[in-house]
Order: sequence, then C-alpha cells, then structure tokens
Amino acid sequence: MSRVPGGRRPTDPFKAAEAAFKKATTKPIEGPAPAPSIPGVKESVTLRIDQDVLEFFQQDGPGWQDRINAALRKVAGK
Repeated sequence: MSRVPGGRRPTDPFKAAEAAFKKATTKPIEGPAPAPSIPGVKESVTLRIDQDVLEFFQQDGPGWQDRINAALRKVAGK
C-alpha cells in the first residue's frame, strides 16, 4: 500500500466496506416499549399560559379546561 501525504496510510477498503455493511445491517438496540395510552384518561399537568388566553377560555364558565383540551387536540390534529 502506498502512503498518502502526511504519513498516514489510507483506510483498508475491505475493512471500510465490512464496517459499512455491519452498520447498515445491524439491528439497533431497542429501548423499553412505550406505555400504551389509555383513551379518556386525563393527566394533571402544570401549564403556564398568558392571562388573556386563560380569560378567553374561562369567560363561558365551567368547562374551560375541557375547552382548552379540545383546542389543543384540534391543533395537534387529533
């Protein structure tokens, strides 16, 4: 094998091809399966939103949290 300028040897083409093949065919390590979502279950969270946005959803009285949830679902495409 001839040397390249700078004194380094070029990569062995066989080893390079073998490494590329191994990388392309090796199955990635899988983590734990995500927990299944249960339809209709609500989760309590803390959310900071602007006061005027909160007032908009609260102006029609009780059910404002459901209205915020419905608006978020619509934006999320659900």
